[in-house]
Amino acid sequence: MLGQLHIKNIGIIDDVTINFEDGLNIMTGETGAGKSLIIDSINAISGARMSKEIIKHGEESAIVEACFFEGEDTTILTREFYMNGRSICKVNGRMVTLAELKETGESLIDIHGQHDNQSLLSEKTHVNLLDSFAEKDLLDLKENYRSELAEYKAIKEKIKASYGDPIERARRIDLLKYQKDEIENARLKVDEETSLEERRMLIMNSEKIVTSLKKSYALLDENVVEELGSIVHELSGISTLNERYENALQVVNDAYYSLKDVSSEIMDCADEVSFDENEQNEIEERLDLIFSLKRKYGNDVEKVLEYLDKISEELNILENSEEIINELENNLHKKEKILKELAIKIREVRKSYSKVIEEKVNNELQDLEMKKAYIEFAFGEVEEFLDNGMDHVQILICTNVGEGLKPLSKIASGGEISRVMLALKTVLSAYDEIPTMIFDEIDTGISGQAGKAVAEKMKLISDTHQVICVTHLPVIAASGKTNYFIEKNTKEGRTFTEVLKLKEEQVVSEIARILAGNDLSDAVLKHAKELRKNMKCRA
Repeated sequence: MLGQLHIKNIGIIDDVTINFEDGLNIMTGETGAGKSLIIDSINAISGARMSKEIIKHGEESAIVEACFFEGEDTTILTREFYMNGRSICKVNGRMVTLAELKETGESLIDIHGQHDNQSLLSEKTHVNLLDSFAEKDLLDLKENYRSELAEYKAIKEKIKASYGDPIERARRIDLLKYQKDEIENARLKVDEETSLEERRMLIMNSEKIVTSLKKSYALLDENVVEELGSIVHELSGISTLNERYENALQVVNDAYYSLKDVSSEIMDCADEVSFDENEQNEIEERLDLIFSLKRKYGNDVEKVLEYLDKISEELNILENSEEIINELENNLHKKEKILKELAIKIREVRKSYSKVIEEKVNNELQDLEMKKAYIEFAFGEVEEFLDNGMDHVQILICTNVGEGLKPLSKIASGGEISRVMLALKTVLSAYDEIPTMIFDEIDTGISGQAGKAVAEKMKLISDTHQVICVTHLPVIAASGKTNYFIEKNTKEGRTFTEVLKLKEEQVVSEIARILAGNDLSDAVLKHAKELRKNMKCRA
C-alpha cells in the first residue's frame, strides 16, 4: 500500500508529506485547494508524462517521492523535475528510465479519474478492459500470438520490400548490378590505400631523397670512412704495446667496416630511387577511385567490401525471387494459420470471461441504483491481425426496460458512466493484485441514493485494497476510515497547500461543510454526525 507521499514544489504545493492508512482514505477540500495536484503527483511517480510547467513558480526543481509497504518489503519511487526539462526517476534510490518507473508504478497503483470515464466511451478500450479480467489465462496465449505476429509482419515486409512491385524490383536489380560491378572491377584490397599513399609520397619527394642520399654517401666515403681508415692504420702500429690501444683499435675498426657497409647501402638506395611520371599518374587515379568508392559506399575500404557482400546477397535474392517468393508466401500462409488458431483460442477465453463479468457487473449495477440496467459484451471478428487478436469487442448497455442494448457512448448521463466504471472496477478488484486503487472525483454527476451506493462499493473494495478517493460528496466523505482535508492558505504573499489528517470531530465538521458550505448550523452538524455514524456502520 501507499504509506507515505512527499511532494515538494508542485504547483501551489510547497512541501507536503501525507501519511496514508490502509482501507478507505478520503481527501476533500474546496476547489483549487490542490487536490488535483496530489493526484498529478501520484501520476508522476506512476510514470505519466509531466510538463515543467507543474514546477512551483520561482523554483528550479520539484520532487515527488512515494513509499510503498507490502509486509516487510518497502519500495520507494522518486521523480525529480527540473526547469531545463530534465527528469530523474529512481526506484529504491537506483536511477531508472521513465518506462521502468512506469512499469513499477503501474504494478502498485491503479488510478481512476474522470478521464477514465471518457475512455470507457471509446470502443477501442473495451477489449483491453475485458483482457484485464482474463489476464492470467490470456498471458501465454497473447505472448505466443504476438511472437508469431512479429514473424508474420517481418515476412510480409520482406516480400513487400524486395518483391512487391516488378518494375521497382527490376530497377533495384539494375542499380545493384551497377554497384556490384563498380566495386568488383576496382579489385580493392584492405591495405592497398596505405601502400599507395606511401609510394606516392616517395615519388613526390624523389628528387629530395636522391640528393640527400648522394650527399650522405659522398660525405661518408670521402671524409668519414677515409679518416677512420687512417686511424685504423695508426693504431695498428701500436696496438700490441698496450691493451687499451688494442681495445681502441677494435672499436675504430668496427666503426670503419660498419660505415663502409652503410655507405654502400646508401648508394644502393640512391640508385633505386626513380621518378616515373606515369606511375605517379596511375597512383593518383587509383587513389581517386578508392576515394570515390568510399564516398559512395563506406567510410573505408572494409566498409565498401562489407557493402559489396550485402548487395551481392540482396541481388542473389532478387534474381532468384520467384523461388524465394514461393517459399516466403508458404511461410506466410503457415503463420496465418497459426495466428488464426491462436486468435480463436483468445476469443474463446474472452467469451468465457465475458459471461462471468456480465453477471458480476450487472449485480453491481443493481447495488449502484441502476436497477434496470445491464451490460453485454458484443464480439465481432475483424479481417486483419491486430496486436491482441482478431476481435472487435464492444460493451453494450441497456439502462431502461424496453430500450434495448446500446453502445456506452449513447448514455447521456455522466453519473451512469461513473457507476458503470465503478462496477467494472469493483469486479476487477477481485481479479487483480494491485494493492492501491485511487479514485479521483468518480462521483461526478452522482447524488442521493446513488452516491450512497458508490460509497458502499468503495468501502467494499477497501476491504481487500487500499483506496484513496478525492470526493465532493458528503456520503462518500462520511465513509472514510481516514479523512484528509486539503486546504489553500496564503502567507507572506505566497499561496500554499496544507494537508490535514482529520480527527473524528473534524471529519463531522468537514461533512457538514460539504453539505451546507460555511453555514454550520446545529441542524447541519447533527445531520453530518448521523451520516457519519450511518456510513461507518455499513459494511
